[in-house]
Amino acid sequence: MLWNPTLFWLISGALLCLAELFLPTAFVAFMMGLSAFVVAAISLALPDVNLQIFLWMVCSVLFVLTTRRLIPKGKTRAIEDDKEAKTLTEIPPGEAGRVIYEGNSWRARCEDCDTAIPPNQNVIVVGRKGTTLIVVPENLLHS
Repeated sequence: MLWNPTLFWLISGALLCLAELFLPTAFVAFMMGLSAFVVAAISLALPDVNLQIFLWMVCSVLFVLTTRRLIPKGKTRAIEDDKEAKTLTEIPPGEAGRVIYEGNSWRARCEDCDTAIPPNQNVIVVGRKGTTLIVVPENLLHS
């Protein structure tokens, strides 16, 4: 035999895991690489290449589905209490700017996509989507 299936699976697993570093695929390539490592271990006892490929596909699907359930969704999360923040930069309509919130600089978007918020204005944080805060101008809530 000119090629070793175990070595093939090890190299494939390493390449797929490395691909995740350069092409973020939400852990899909990484899970496929881990599946290749599992199949590499199984290939020592199971020489049938067609069955190895089938096992790799099954393991890949199971690993990807398992990690999907563990990764939190990117939904907007409500902030428990409306909290004040102050804009550091302008928040143009439909775009992001920066605010100071709880002593840290955060990326922020206005909840109303048609409203611009100038710098140094007080805003109220009404939600969060990932690492972006959703804010509204303080004067809109008090008018």
